[in-house]
Amino acid sequence: MKIAVNTRLLINNRLDGIGRFSAETLRRMAVAHPEHEFHFIFDRQFDKDFVFSDNVYPYIIPPQARHPFLYLMWFEVSVPLLFRRIKPDLFVSPDGYLSLRTRVPSVAVIHDLNFEHYPKDLPWLVSRYYRKMFPRFARKARRIATVSEYSKKDIIQRYLVDHQKIDVVYNGVSSHFHPISEAEQESVRRSFSSNRPYFLFVGSLNPRKNLKNLFLAFDEFKKNDTGDIKLIVAGARMWWTDDMRFTYENMQHRNDVIFTGRVNDTELVKLVASALALTYVSGFEGFGIPILEAFQCKTPVITSNVTSMPEVAGDAAIQVNPFDINEITAALQRIAGEPELRSELVRKGEEQCRKFSWDRSAELLWNCIEKAKP
Repeated sequence: MKIAVNTRLLINNRLDGIGRFSAETLRRMAVAHPEHEFHFIFDRQFDKDFVFSDNVYPYIIPPQARHPFLYLMWFEVSVPLLFRRIKPDLFVSPDGYLSLRTRVPSVAVIHDLNFEHYPKDLPWLVSRYYRKMFPRFARKARRIATVSEYSKKDIIQRYLVDHQKIDVVYNGVSSHFHPISEAEQESVRRSFSSNRPYFLFVGSLNPRKNLKNLFLAFDEFKKNDTGDIKLIVAGARMWWTDDMRFTYENMQHRNDVIFTGRVNDTELVKLVASALALTYVSGFEGFGIPILEAFQCKTPVITSNVTSMPEVAGDAAIQVNPFDINEITAALQRIAGEPELRSELVRKGEEQCRKFSWDRSAELLWNCIEKAKP
């Protein structure tokens, strides 16, 4: 079987949640199924490390698709032209985008529908593209994979998709994430937080991540903080809105907030493993890989009690209403003041983390692909 794959989000040192899902599952599937050909389609120069095995054939087709007009050109012009050459039996798209101008059977991985719930959190044109095209992608797909039971129910309800057409393929967690020694933790704190303990946020900086309320809660927490605890924000500014900027600039304790920008994988592991807790209080998530990464690093987690996050965290994290600043503040206070609670959360996090693995994710995605093949 010839399997064409949209791999435009496999970008070296820039793997976000969907990019990570793509890399981890595709690597395992390509190696596990040498009897099949995998035709990886990139929109820019790719790292050779993403050619995972001898049965992977890479292609670069223009334009670089990072804008709605370029999405349309790439998926509706460039991809169909390539398909005429390679004649694939199946098209797999780990980011959910499909080509509507081709008859090749398709598997779309639709991670979540955040743009349906919070359309104003995205630039107007991007939001319009998603809301217009993703219902069509869902109808076009022979099968859909998604990363949580929450997202499966959401897709069924929003797009009226038959539940039998959708498979849940949970994310995993990389063994790259692991605890580090106390000496290493001290070194990390010296480098990033002036040798002070810190809460950590990890992710792209956009409204959906609820940084505004995290800033407000941290500011409130600092009023009674005797330990000089910092807040480290690790991630690139994807959509840094005026509201987020205004909230940050008007914090009384904004000097205790440290922005690192995007960090490489090695630094990220150290930051997570050295944190007092991961503060992941998004307003909406299709999954939330950083929760598992913190669990694997033996780091306590504060997360939201909405969408998929309770499904991922189980009882191993403090769950809060992300829209209640007092609840977030109280959780920060509990983590800072209750070492026994931190130890209990670490123990439960280790247990919860065992339920998820990229090996299992790849197996489930392959099962979905098998159901879709001609």
